[in-house]
Amino acid sequence: MTPRVATDIGPIYSLAARVMAGIGGPELIIRHGASPHAYSLRPSEAAALEKADLVFWVSEGLTPWLKRRLEILASKAQVVELMKADGAIELPYREGATFANHDDHSVIDPHGWLDPENGKVWLGVMASELSKIDPLNTDLYFENAAAGTLEISQAVARINEALIAVRGLRFIVFHDAYQYFERRFGFSASGSILVGDAVAPNPARIIEIRGQVAELGIGCVFSEPQFNPTLVASVFQDAEVSTAVIDSQGIELALGMALYPQVLESIAKEIVACAEE
Repeated sequence: MTPRVATDIGPIYSLAARVMAGIGGPELIIRHGASPHAYSLRPSEAAALEKADLVFWVSEGLTPWLKRRLEILASKAQVVELMKADGAIELPYREGATFANHDDHSVIDPHGWLDPENGKVWLGVMASELSKIDPLNTDLYFENAAAGTLEISQAVARINEALIAVRGLRFIVFHDAYQYFERRFGFSASGSILVGDAVAPNPARIIEIRGQVAELGIGCVFSEPQFNPTLVASVFQDAEVSTAVIDSQGIELALGMALYPQVLESIAKEIVACAEE
C-alpha cells in the first residue's frame, strides 16, 4: 500500500513528490500561496493529516500553530521536523540595526529550504522514512532521491553562473527569509522592511528604512507576492531604487516535483534582473 504522506509548504511537497515519483504523491496541508506563519486548516487538509502515515514539516519556528494540530490530528503518523534532521544546516536569526529582534520566534531561522544543501539532505531523509513504511519500494525511493539531488546540483551550478556579475549588490528584503540562500550564493541583505514575519512596519520603522536606503546605497528592494505591494511603494516612493518580487515558496509556480529547484532559480533570476535595471 502506498504510504499516505502530508507536507506543510510547496517546496517540501515538491521534495516529497520527487522521492515518491512512480509510486504515489504527497498531500499539501497549507494551501499553495498562503502564508505558513498563520493559517487555518480547511477540512480536507485536516483530513489529510488524520489519514497520514508520514508527515514532513519544516519546523515549529515556521508554523508554530501547526505543532498542536499535528499532536491532535496526526497522532498516529510518523512526524518528521526537517530542520532537526541529521545533517540539516541551521542558522540563527539575524539581528542588529537593520534587522528585527525575533522575540516571537525560536533563535533558529526556519527558512532552511532556501539552502539547496538542506534540500539534498531532506531528499535522503524522506527516502529513508518512506522506505521504513514501504520497504518494497526502497530502491526506487533512493533512486528518486539521487535524481532529485542531481537536479538540485544542476540548478545550483546555473545559479552560480547567473549571479557572478551581480555579487556585491546592496539590497533590502521585505522580510528576513533569505539568509540561507544568501550565504549559499555569496550575498548578504542589508536589512528587512518588516520587523517580523507578519508585523507591518510602523511610521518610525518606515522613516528608519528610508534613511538606511540612502546611507547604505541600496540598489534593490525585494518584495514578495503574498504581501501588499502598496507597502513597498509607500516606503520607497521617493527613493531611487529598483524593485522586484522574490518568492521563497514559489507560489506563482506550478506545484509539483520540479518546484523546489525552480524556486531557487526564480530568486536568482529576479536578483539579476533587479541589479541590471
